[in-house]
Amino acid sequence: MNAVPPDARPATAAALHGRVVLVVGAHGGLGRAAALACARAGARLVLLGRRVPKLNRVHDAIVQGGGEATLYPLDLEGASADDYAELAARIEAEFGRLDGLLHCAAWFRGLTPLEHTEPAAFARALHVNLTARWWLTQACLPLLRRAADSAVVFVIDDPDATRQAYWGGYGIAQSGQQALVPMLHAELAATPVRISGLQPGPMRTALRAQISAEGDRGQARDPGDYADACVHLLSAEGAAQRGRIWCPAP
Repeated sequence: MNAVPPDARPATAAALHGRVVLVVGAHGGLGRAAALACARAGARLVLLGRRVPKLNRVHDAIVQGGGEATLYPLDLEGASADDYAELAARIEAEFGRLDGLLHCAAWFRGLTPLEHTEPAAFARALHVNLTARWWLTQACLPLLRRAADSAVVFVIDDPDATRQAYWGGYGIAQSGQQALVPMLHAELAATPVRISGLQPGPMRTALRAQISAEGDRGQARDPGDYADACVHLLSAEGAAQRGRIWCPAP
């Protein structure tokens, strides 16, 4: 992991002008805040999530602010590699391009001893938080390669915390992404596709609320405090963090 100064400056209104950005988990805490920030920065958004009413609310907020967004309802748990290939094909058909992919979707049932974790819950945590992220990224790479400058951003939880007891499949998936970011960066270093990770601090989200034994409740920040960091990594300025996992101050 690399903590890379300086911290991102506030996103400008043109930082993502002309770019098409796919936000995965767009109705979650950080996903929603990031989608709104990307729209303010000029991006055209594809909003992916499994809860249509919540996606609709994000879409409406973007449109009311003068932005442009398309909904793509999809449940990462049940989606296959073919489903992701169809998603990439639809983005190409509608927009003709893809410039950014932001992975915010996550699934976490709560702190549980591995010994007592249901096998299905363990598999779901690994799949939604790691395997599905890679399958979707893999399907989008041909489109991302065609852009002059594109970015894939994986939002990753603090490995020092999630490697501790009781984090189960979710914690293992975070460690997997810690390995995925530099590996994929090395493989794509000669292409226009930038790979990076974003490690925000504790946030007041539904996922964080599942943690019954934590000491950072008073330190947790609003997800909106990290929205500009998402824009920064997706924009041309994010090249400074290429191949790194960035831990910005809120």
